[in-house]
Amino acid sequence: MPLSRRVFDVKRVLSLTVVGVFLLCIGASAVGQAPTAAPSQTAATTPSETVITDFSPPPDIAAKATAYRDTLHIHFFANTIYEWLLLLLVLAWRIAPKYRDWAERLSRKRFLQIVIFAPLFLLTLSVLDLPTTIWDQRIELKFGRSVQHWGAWWGDWLIDQVILLIIGTLVLWILYAVIRRSPRRWWFYFWLASIPLIASIFFLQPLVIEPLYFQFKPLAANHPDLVVQVEQVVRHGGMDIPPERMFEMNASTKTTELNASVAGFGASKRAIMWDTILAKATPQEALFVFGHEMGHYVLHHIPILIGIISLMLLVLFYISYLLAGGRLSRWGARWSIRSLDDLASLPMLLLLLSVLSFLATPAFNALSRHYEHEADRYGIEVLHGIVPNVNQVAARYFEKSGEINLNDPAPSEWVKIWFYDHPTRPERIHFVATYDPWANGERGKYVP
Repeated sequence: MPLSRRVFDVKRVLSLTVVGVFLLCIGASAVGQAPTAAPSQTAATTPSETVITDFSPPPDIAAKATAYRDTLHIHFFANTIYEWLLLLLVLAWRIAPKYRDWAERLSRKRFLQIVIFAPLFLLTLSVLDLPTTIWDQRIELKFGRSVQHWGAWWGDWLIDQVILLIIGTLVLWILYAVIRRSPRRWWFYFWLASIPLIASIFFLQPLVIEPLYFQFKPLAANHPDLVVQVEQVVRHGGMDIPPERMFEMNASTKTTELNASVAGFGASKRAIMWDTILAKATPQEALFVFGHEMGHYVLHHIPILIGIISLMLLVLFYISYLLAGGRLSRWGARWSIRSLDDLASLPMLLLLLSVLSFLATPAFNALSRHYEHEADRYGIEVLHGIVPNVNQVAARYFEKSGEINLNDPAPSEWVKIWFYDHPTRPERIHFVATYDPWANGERGKYVP
């Protein structure tokens, strides 16, 4: 399955806390270099090279990207409808009440009932959801974005389930504990509990979760010159990522996509370069994308997003609370749900959260696009004076990665609203190619 949607996607509505974690993992445009060369201090654009100001992939690649876009849109809406129908069928078949009854027969302790119920229910949803998950991987293989064979793919799927069961059981225990203790204000207390959970998962992701899927090695092992240049950019931006926390990730075992990230915070903060980028991008491009990733941290996008998304989650939880009572009054008996604190109410809550999170998608995307745009701006500014002709370096990288990643060459406005958590590729290329406050004697917005 696509790396950007690898973990928690199937059960993204198990808890919007998990959605929040991965929405907060913004960044990940790309980073890269030629195998061992250091960034040159000569001009990046020669007289023979065309100045890039717009995204214009070759006709064959543009046609393939358009076909990929259309297929993904069909998959997205079909998957959403299938998920809703699946949860409705789970309610109609009374699967959750059966698992609840088993749990209650095996133990009278609420915690043990959760430990029995949660894995059974979540694994059932995962198995029922397998058709769309497999379809997702088949799409990636068809368009050449995935190179992962099915044996390894199934291995990742099993890891997904283990992570889901561990986090899902914890989340459900917290959810039903607060519902029992405060039937009228559970939405508020569950929201409070979700904030440290988001922070914890964000901190643990690069240390615990990602190493389950990929191998990491020190970036300095094969790219010491790039590390030196990255350190120069780090000093210019006033940030601290020591060389021992710069890693190369073997993404090429699963994908052809170009990407990279800065992940975690505090002691877990690290720069991660995908080996696909290291093989296909230039050193100057590597530095630009690293500058972009730095921007998210230096500009405090992470805590700002945690705050804003947490408030959005509060609204969604409250609306779920308002809607849940009416649904129980009307259909609770038919679904064998005794009350909201009954474990059998879980599929109903998941359905409500799924619909609400779908409706909130444009707001989440717009928020993310804004901060991604500002990170692009920061990337240009922090490399100004370090990488010659940084505007064209950035534009050429976005053109190159856009062709490899099959980015949409001409997305419509509604496509951007529903599917883009980054600015569109044409928007990004035009901006980085033309952003030059220094030409008018002005200073950068973020970097002097």
